Amino acid sequence: MKINEVTTEIERALKEYTEDVEQGIEEVIKADVTAAVKELKNTSPKKTGEYAKGWTFKKESTQGEVKYTIYNKTKPQLTHLLEFGHAKRAGGRVAGKPHIAPVEEKLNQQVVQDIEAVIKGGRP
Repeated sequence: MKINEVTTEIERALKEYTEDVEQGIEEVIKADVTAAVKELKNTSPKKTGEYAKGWTFKKESTQGEVKYTIYNKTKPQLTHLLEFGHAKRAGGRVAGKPHIAPVEEKLNQQVVQDIEAVIKGGRP
């Protein structure tokens, strides 16, 4: 085998590996984000249930970069009030009910773990 053939074969293998890793990373991130949304729906405060049901995500692609955003589409104005608490009109405070931060922390850890697994050649 000539050196040019070896170089071509290495380039092809690297390109194939890179494409597999990119696809794998996108798949695991989408699965992790979907699981996080489900967990937010289950752990969010439920007075009427409308707030908890409002969790969803969107995917944005810009110049080869993919970004997922988790947000509450029905009651976005309540997220920080419920997470951190707020003042009452007549004085006093309503205690916060942290439900976003724990899910975010868990999601961050899971994404790192899953990406490492994809890079090492396996699937989580």
